This record gives sequence, structure tokens and C-alpha cells, in this order.
Amino acid sequence: MTESTARKPLNGETCLWTGNGKKPGRNGFVKTHCLFQQQKCRRPQENHNVGHNASVYNKPFVESFEETHLLVAVLTYMGYGILTLFGYLRDFLRAWNFEKCHVAKERDEQKDFVPLYQDFENFYTRNLYMRIRDNWNRPICSVPGAKMDVMERVTHDYNWTFKHTGTVLFDVINMGSYNYLGFAENSGVCADAAVEATMKYGMGVCGTRHEIGNLDKHEELEKLVARFLGVESSMVFGMGFATNSMNIPTLAGKGCLILSDELNHASLVLGARLSGSTIRVFKHNNMQSLEKLLRDAIVHGQPRTHRPWKKILILVEGIYSMEGSVVRLPEVIALKKKYKAYLYLDEAHSIGALGPGGRGVVDYFGLDPCDVDIMMGTFTKSFGAAGGYIGGKKELIDYLRTHSHSAIYATSMSPPVAQQIITSMKCIMGEDGTTLGQERLCQLSKNTTYFRRRLQEMGFIIYGNNDSPVVPLMLYMPAKIGAFGREMLKRNIGTVVVGFPATPIIESRARFCVSAAHTKEMLDTALNAISEVGDLLQLKYSRHAWPSNEETNQFSYLDSHQD
Repeated sequence: MTESTARKPLNGETCLWTGNGKKPGRNGFVKTHCLFQQQKCRRPQENHNVGHNASVYNKPFVESFEETHLLVAVLTYMGYGILTLFGYLRDFLRAWNFEKCHVAKERDEQKDFVPLYQDFENFYTRNLYMRIRDNWNRPICSVPGAKMDVMERVTHDYNWTFKHTGTVLFDVINMGSYNYLGFAENSGVCADAAVEATMKYGMGVCGTRHEIGNLDKHEELEKLVARFLGVESSMVFGMGFATNSMNIPTLAGKGCLILSDELNHASLVLGARLSGSTIRVFKHNNMQSLEKLLRDAIVHGQPRTHRPWKKILILVEGIYSMEGSVVRLPEVIALKKKYKAYLYLDEAHSIGALGPGGRGVVDYFGLDPCDVDIMMGTFTKSFGAAGGYIGGKKELIDYLRTHSHSAIYATSMSPPVAQQIITSMKCIMGEDGTTLGQERLCQLSKNTTYFRRRLQEMGFIIYGNNDSPVVPLMLYMPAKIGAFGREMLKRNIGTVVVGFPATPIIESRARFCVSAAHTKEMLDTALNAISEVGDLLQLKYSRHAWPSNEETNQFSYLDSHQD
């Protein structure tokens, strides 16, 4: 009841009976997933089943998902239950005009029409989301870098409307933006190059790539992306979300089978649905579940006719943005080869953030890019820009150029945006003549390790991979979602809080995004504030005994890595 499918023991993972000082969960097991960590947990037993085979990894792969405490789960369900009861009571009062109704509703003369607004579907938004709505859509008035300026606002009708006070909160530490490598900035080589491109080309193209919107900058960018990824060819798009939602229907259709991870992004889900393909979902990062679906697809074929599927396409992400977990790519590739399927890899969060060269999860595991059929990613995170790309074989890209809706009908990428990507990518590759890109990659890795370890030592439950810059901190209870965001802002820390339905109902969380632009002083300030709020709201749920500060020497960890 208290454990989602993503938390259950997976293939290649070993749940060890605790005997090393760590406090067990309620079932006596510690749920830290670990490959090749001989001192912390024993290596999984070798098995001829590829889903169980850890030998495909050439480096340690450690992920932690501590299960929800039973008492916390019960109290969380009770909290949502109480809020639901009060919601029905408030709806009753609104219906009899005892309470003012702020929601959109049908006009009296349209009562007999098919309803435009589904009243019950808005129940959650009306009665639960509105209580904590002030934690989202906060306007900022500066560059979303390591620090930002936030415009203060107030509400006099319980978050239905907001008014700006004219006050600005300066130098709020930004722990929520996807600015992994710190390229979201208004000064430096990237900003200067974007300004030059704006002066030469203007802001917009006012046309598609097939018409008069194909600039030399676009072709330069595509050649650079292909070289960066190590593939034959690539194609760029003006919007990251549309890169998935508009191109998957081009690659798959009726008679095809799409196997999708249960935690895939909404853009992948939408693209799969628009394709008209049959969709089957496998448990998150669970190779046993994926292999079973692949085997069944090969054996049984299409429903009713039992004809072979025209195409089997596996959809996965590099880093899952709500869990902080990394795809088990070596095992996925092994299964893909075994069952002759195609692999679509979304590297929106992993490109630039993982791997020694910043080339994403393929680089992270030291794999051959040719083993991934369709490599997708976005420029909105590590590159501080906008848009997305697809890389692969030349035949694939040529096909997309003539068939993709996003290529044929969408306006081309803005020239200064394209230049921002070119400059930042060359910086990462070291082609700018400096070591700035490599220094930022190293700094991001150090900051991620430091931030995650400190939170674990404080007693918080942290999800995800040890190398993931996406750090979910579990809040659980609905009342603590809003309280955490407000208390952190009082301490000049900007955070992102997430709850149901974006997460499972008992797994509300705060999601931190670590950046290479964060200094040790910024991280320590944020960590101290998190610890203070954690004590105030009683968020330190973890029952694991993590190493002491003396063993890891945390406070001196970054001293030698600051610029």
C-alpha cells in the first residue's frame, strides 16, 4: 500500500538484511540499489537473463529509494481525506451561495447545453491546489542563474488572485531552475554571441525550415549537435516538448507497439498517444517488466490477428525529472538488441549534466551512440536556451525532415537562441580554446555529490541516483507542500515543490536542481535553511545511518574546486 512500483526491488538490485549499522525498514530491508558496491552490498548474482545481469555495467550504479513509513503514509492519506471532505462541504456552501464561487461555471441560459466546464474534474484544483497555489507561478525579474530576484505578491482571496506589492526579493538562491551548467546568464561569451546574432539576423525567422526560415546558423548547429552526440546526423526544433510530441507520431503508427516507462514525461506520453500505436507500460527502470512485455509482444503479436508488430519502440528517459533516477541504459540496450526492437532515448535532463564529456547518459555509461536508434534531447536545461534535437542515422533524419509536423509546420528556431546553443556546446566540447566547459562539468558533479550527501546526513529521504543533479526531497503530507515552499522563501531560498497528481498521492516532494554556478557558500546557506525548515516541519524521516561529517569531510569537500 505504501510502496509504489518504482520503489520495489528491481532486477539487478539486492535487498540486504541489515547488519552494518543501518536501521532497517519496517520489513527489515534497506532499499538502496547498488551495483558493484562490494563494501556496501553484495554484487547481484549472475543470471543469463539480461535483465538480471549486472556485468553490462562498467561503473558503480547506485540509486536510493527509501520506502514510505507506514505511519507517514496513513497520515498522508488522512490529510487528503480531510481536505476532500472539507472540499465537498465548501462546494455545498458555494452551491447555496454561502461562499463566493470564483471558478468558471455555466451561464443560466446554457444549463441545458452540454457542459463546457466539468465541475467534478476541477474539484482538486478548486479545493486542494488553491490552498497552496502561491508556491507556483512566482514571477522573477532577473536572470534565473544561481541567484535571482523574485517579485513579491499578496493575495486577499485565498490564492484565487494575486497583487504585486512592488517589492522585490533580491538575491534569492535559485535551487529550482534546470540551469545545470550555469549557462543561463546575461554576461559572458554566450550572451555576447547571442547579442551579435541578434544584430545580424534579428529575433525571429518568420518562416519554416522548408520555406525561407532555414538559416546557415541552423545548419551549423545541426552539424555541431551530430558531432557532439557522435551520430551521423541531427535535426533541431524550436520547442522541446514538441520534439517528442510531434516526432513520435512520425516514427510509429497503427500496427506498431510502444513500450513506455511508467514515469516518462508528458511529452513522451502525448506523442505515444497521438501516434495511434498500441501502448504498453512497464514498471520504472524494471528490466524484468520490460523483457516480459517484449517477449509477449514477440510471441503473441498484435491483438486478435496475432500478426507480427510492424515496429516495437521502447521509450525511456536519461534522467527522470521527478525521481532523480538514471535509466539502466546498458540493460535496455541489451534487451533491445535481443528482441530486435528500436530505442528512443529522451536526454532532456541528462544531456550536458551526465558523463565525463557532458554527452549525457550514453557517455555516462561509456556506450556506443550507434546502439541508440533515436537520440532526443532539449537545449532548455544545460545549454540555457530553448528547443530540442533528434540525432541518429542520416536516413532517420532525412525521413523526419520531410514527414515531421514539427519540421514542416513550425517556425524555425530563433537565431540568438541557436547561437546560444552553438557557443555553449562548443564551450562544453572545449572548442572555444578554454577549459571552462570541463570545469563546469566537474563542478556540477562535485556540487551534486556534496548536496546529496549533506541532505542524507541530515536525515532527509532523498530519491534518485547519486550522480543525478535532480534531487527530490520527500515531504509526503499535503499541508507540508505549501509550508515548505513558503518557509524556504522566507529564508531567501527559491525551491520547487510538487504534489499529486504530478506524483503519487503519498509521495509529495521538493525538487532541487543543483547547478555548476552554485558556490559552496550558496549550497551551505541552502542546506542550513533546509535543515532548519526540516526541523520545523518534522521532515527528517530517514531511518538510515549515513557516514559522519568526519568520515566524508564535507565542509572542506569543495574548497579545492572553487573557481
